[in-house]
Amino acid sequence: MSNASPLLQIINLHLQFGGVKALDAVSFDIFPRAIHAIIGPNGAGKTSLLNCISGLYHPQRGEIRLAGKNLVGLKPHQIAERGIARSFQNIELFRHMTVLDNLKLGRHIHMQSGALTGGLYWGPAQREEIQNREFVEQVIDLLEIQAIRKQTVSSLPYGLQKRVELGRALAMEPQLLLLDEPMAGMNAEEKEDMARFILDIAEERALTIVLIEHDMGVVMDISNQVVVLDFGKVIGDGTPAEIMHNPTVIAAYLGKEH
Repeated sequence: MSNASPLLQIINLHLQFGGVKALDAVSFDIFPRAIHAIIGPNGAGKTSLLNCISGLYHPQRGEIRLAGKNLVGLKPHQIAERGIARSFQNIELFRHMTVLDNLKLGRHIHMQSGALTGGLYWGPAQREEIQNREFVEQVIDLLEIQAIRKQTVSSLPYGLQKRVELGRALAMEPQLLLLDEPMAGMNAEEKEDMARFILDIAEERALTIVLIEHDMGVVMDISNQVVVLDFGKVIGDGTPAEIMHNPTVIAAYLGKEH
């Protein structure tokens, strides 16, 4: 990865709420076609960082560069159009809608037909609908959710809802996928499945993935690079093996083995 150009650059990022510094001079690079984990104690600034990248928060200082272009100041839909999709720590699906309809909503940024052609469902609008539906079907197959495609989201167990949310983000066809605690609240079997899907997505779709995760076993197993935050500052940035032996990270977060 050291020979590749970064896909995403976080440069001297500062985010403050009143007297609280959520992010304090945060800088690191995200390299293409790899899985990057962001770890740290509760309140370290991990979700705030993802919110800045996706446009929900606007930092007071610093830059967020995607393929060299600064994203700071753009609205969330503009950032989505540039190829960044995300899932949330708390599930943000349309619970009264089916799995299929939730996934189809992820294709909204790729819809080009106007009201007239879309209403007539003819010509370009029909071809566009078929193409988008084909991509959604690929996502359904990849995440192995064929059996629940017509079920309403509210009727699904928690683990499957998390998988559907991952699918909706994937349906946006992003180049950068942000996952905020994709395995939170899952049992061991569900975590194993989600880890497998994340690895499959990274490999088959050649995506760059940034994930926040508290399960260190999962982080060390599937990540190529790990960034550690503590009180809004970067205290570690390296491979999983390097982070495991970083004395600053051990003292602040991982703890010593007894």
